[in-house]
Amino acid sequence: MNLPLSGEPRVSPLNLVLLCVTYLLYFGQLGVLVPYLGIFLDGRGYSSAQIGELFAIITLARILGPSLWANISDKSGKTLRVLQLGCVLTVISFATIFWQDTFWGLAFSFGMMMMFWTAVLPQLEVITMQTVKAAGSSYGSVRLWGSIGFILLTITVGKALDYFTTDIPIYASMLTLTALMFSTFFLAQPARIESAEEQSGDFWKIIKHPAFVVFILSATLLQVSFGTYYGFFTLYLRDLGYSGQQTGLLIALGVVAEVIIFIYAKNLLNRYSVRSLLIICGVLTALRWYALGAWGNSDAVVMFSQLLHAFSFGLTHAASVHFIHHHLPARFHSRGQAVYISVAFGFGGALGNYISGQIWQQGVNAYQSFTFSAIMALLSAFVFGIFSFKKWHKL
Repeated sequence: MNLPLSGEPRVSPLNLVLLCVTYLLYFGQLGVLVPYLGIFLDGRGYSSAQIGELFAIITLARILGPSLWANISDKSGKTLRVLQLGCVLTVISFATIFWQDTFWGLAFSFGMMMMFWTAVLPQLEVITMQTVKAAGSSYGSVRLWGSIGFILLTITVGKALDYFTTDIPIYASMLTLTALMFSTFFLAQPARIESAEEQSGDFWKIIKHPAFVVFILSATLLQVSFGTYYGFFTLYLRDLGYSGQQTGLLIALGVVAEVIIFIYAKNLLNRYSVRSLLIICGVLTALRWYALGAWGNSDAVVMFSQLLHAFSFGLTHAASVHFIHHHLPARFHSRGQAVYISVAFGFGGALGNYISGQIWQQGVNAYQSFTFSAIMALLSAFVFGIFSFKKWHKL
C-alpha cells in the first residue's frame, strides 16, 4: 500500500472500515429493492405495465434529486452533512410506505424515498475517492463491500420469500435503511486540498465537453438496457420455475463476479483506456441480455449471463467513477456524479423501465423485451466506438 503524499491529510483506518460498512448497507438495500420490488408489487396485484410505470416514476425521482443535493454539497463543502441528511429523510419517507395501499400512494412514497436517497451515493463516492487517495488505498477495495452487502441481503430476502409474504422486502428495506442512517453518523470526511487548477473552471463548460457528453449518452443507453432486468428478472425466473432461494443465489452469483472485477479494476484502468473498457462492457452486456431472452430456459445460460454482471455493472461503474473523478476538478465531483446518476440512472433507467413494462405483457414478450435491452446495450458501445478523444487515452 502506498503512503499518502506529503501535505495530504492522513486518514484513520477506522474511517475506511466505516466506509466499507456504509457501502455494505447502501448496496444491501439495493439487493432488497431492485430484485424484489417487482415481486412485492406483483403480490399487491399490479400488472406488468403498472409495475413498469411505477418503476419509471420511482426512477424519475433520481433526475431531480442528485443535482439539488450535489449543488448544495459542492457549494457548501459539507459533503458528509448532505449525505447524513439524505439518509435521515430517506428513512422518514420510506416509513410512509407501510400506510399506502394505492398505486399513486406507493408511487409517491417510493418517489420521495428515492429523491432523498439520491443524496447518499454521489456524496459517498466523493468522500470515498478523497479518503482512498489520502490513505493510498483503492476505490475497488472499499466498493466491493457494497457488492458483498448486495449478496447477503439478496440471498436472505430471497430465502425469506419462500416462507413469508411478498411484503418481506419492505420490512427488510426499513431495517437496512435505518442501519445505513446510523452508520453515516460515525463517518469522517478528509480535508479537501485543491490545486490552483482544480479551483478554476466553469462546471457547465466542463460537462459540455464532447468527451463528457459522449460518456453520459453511452451511460444512459446502457441504463435503458437494464430496464427489463431490474423490473422483471425475478418474475422471469419465477415463471421459469426457480424458487425464491434459487433466484437470490443467481443474483448473488452476479454480484460475486462484480466483487472479483472490483478487485482487479484498478489494474485494468491503469492498463486500458476508459473508452476501451466501456466498449467491451457494452458489447458483453448486449450478449447477456440477448442470451437471457433467447435461452433463459437453460440453467447454464442464466448462470453465464449473471457472471457477465462483472462487466455490465462492476467494471462499467468503476470506469465511470474513475472518469468523473479525473475529468472534473475536485470542487465539481459531487455535481459530476449527480449528472451521471440523474441522467443515466434517472432518465435512462426510467425510460428503460417504462418501455420494458409496455413490452413485457405478463412475460409473454420476454424475448422481445430482452432483445430490446440487448440493442440498447449495443448502441451504448457503438457511441463510444464512433467517437474518440485524446482524453480517453489519458485516463
